[in-house]
Amino acid sequence: MPKKILITGGAGFIGSNLVDKLIKEKHEVIILDILEEQVHGLNQEPPKYLNEKANFMHGSVLDYDALYKIIKDCEVIVHLAAMVGVGQSMYQTEKYIKHNILGTANILDILINKDHNVKKFLIASSNTVYGEGKYLCEKCGVIFPPLRTIKQLIKKKWELVCPDCKSKVKPQLTDENTPFNSSSIYALSKQSQEQMSLLVGKTYGINTTILRFFLVYGQRQALSNPYTGVCGIFSTRLLNGNPTIVFEDGRQSRDFVHVSDICQAIILAMESSSANGEIFNIGTGTPITIKEVAEIITEKINPGLKPIFTHQYRIGDIRHCVADISKIKNKLGYKPNINFKEGIDDLINWIRNKEFQIKDKSQNALDELKEKGLLK
Repeated sequence: MPKKILITGGAGFIGSNLVDKLIKEKHEVIILDILEEQVHGLNQEPPKYLNEKANFMHGSVLDYDALYKIIKDCEVIVHLAAMVGVGQSMYQTEKYIKHNILGTANILDILINKDHNVKKFLIASSNTVYGEGKYLCEKCGVIFPPLRTIKQLIKKKWELVCPDCKSKVKPQLTDENTPFNSSSIYALSKQSQEQMSLLVGKTYGINTTILRFFLVYGQRQALSNPYTGVCGIFSTRLLNGNPTIVFEDGRQSRDFVHVSDICQAIILAMESSSANGEIFNIGTGTPITIKEVAEIITEKINPGLKPIFTHQYRIGDIRHCVADISKIKNKLGYKPNINFKEGIDDLINWIRNKEFQIKDKSQNALDELKEKGLLK
């Protein structure tokens, strides 16, 4: 049955793809988006790709009164609006806390204190709340290690060891029971969103679902934002004739999930009562190293430019984290459909077909991180 759905941040990368799928399913969609300059540019206009059948509203989740006018008649809220960028969050603290935590608090306050028709509240969270993921020590068993020390990173000993016996450990798929180990203001803001929303949902009977996205890529990725989205950053560098820059030795592993699979998971959670009050990882469960990512994208765009391995490191970076997706597969029937080598073509083709040249701003971002003492 068609629903009236609010998508905060709906003009962005994930949101706009989700809007298309919901419109196709005959839902009535309202988009609330601030059109953040770092993502959408200076013109403050909705992107051309935004679905014309959606009702776009230029505004912020920080505007309580305007937010209530939108929420009161909606049946579902998909809360995607957030400032994103792990490194940047460490020196734009006020901005990240205000938008990510206070913005969520405004939604919750409305759901608690105002008349509305909302039956479902879905919140986009992040794998960053885990910090380092789940590991296995042959002597000590399953462990959830702290971040690597600065002393270790200075010595360029990239892999983790057991904090108790100092043996080498093997990364495991990280499940939703892994404890919080947030290592950035961004991650802490997502952790706060989760905890506030689940608490309010449980207390007031609001069907709330937390969706922990792993590394999302695909068409409409924010290429103007050099602080997030390694696939977009690598692609933009190569299309501007610059080689990819890889930190550490490139063997750190991640879980890259295509935006269409993210949308699949959101819709499944929206439609199923089995998602109420639950937390789900959304990824593929398949590890891929940053070295492999750089090599695959380089081969597809500009094979003559070999990746540069700087052996530098960023403060707060993790070594390995890959999703255990068994819970969402079993409860909701989620199945990732696109592997990385297929999905990356979607992003590259979209970049190539853009009407204007995307400027490579990655060096400015690196310089800023170095100036703030976060890149060594």
